[in-house]
Amino acid sequence: VANWVVDHQGAVRVNATTSPEHDADVEVLVGLAGLQGVVVPMADDPAALATLAARLGKDVAVVALVETALGLHRVHEVATAPGVTRLAFGHLDFAADIGSSTDDTAMLMARSTLVVASRAAGLPGPVDGTTTALDDPEAAARDAAGARALGFTGKLCIHPSQVRPVNAAFSPTDDEVAWARRVLEASNAGGVARVDGHMVDAPVLLRATKILALQRDPR
Repeated sequence: VANWVVDHQGAVRVNATTSPEHDADVEVLVGLAGLQGVVVPMADDPAALATLAARLGKDVAVVALVETALGLHRVHEVATAPGVTRLAFGHLDFAADIGSSTDDTAMLMARSTLVVASRAAGLPGPVDGTTTALDDPEAAARDAAGARALGFTGKLCIHPSQVRPVNAAFSPTDDEVAWARRVLEASNAGGVARVDGHMVDAPVLLRATKILALQRDPR
């Protein structure tokens, strides 16, 4: 891990804070050049996350990967723990923990809860879990599109073939950009605006602004 991060920049997934290997992981990473962030699995202890963030320093992002019922129960405290910059959802482990299916209906409440907790804490939208189909990029694209519709702003990838379709799913489409431009043009005319048969009010204008901002800066 040390050699890889020195030569590159990236985030490293450490062992959970309750794991006997956690401290050794963190010791290797403290002060390491190129380290942008750490991903913490089974995140459910705000105090442990704050301790980790303090050890790594303010320039290292801490991504809390919520994967258990306890993590979801404490998600608002996890999201506001010092140093936590993003939430992520490990739906496979979460489903195993609660004894449910991994399908969209079973995971809907948990996903929406992470979105709301992220927004309430002033964090970017959360990162969705992996798609296990390694030879079906379209499956990753469908899952990413569904996550984006709920308010997620990223997705974990486990195979290079998933990167392009996932990026595409989280990028504004040409139709969305064209709509957003029409909304802004109509609003600039003053008064109550009408676009494609719909009234343009403040929330619609905000959505259009965010779409164009995302097109300019996909981060």
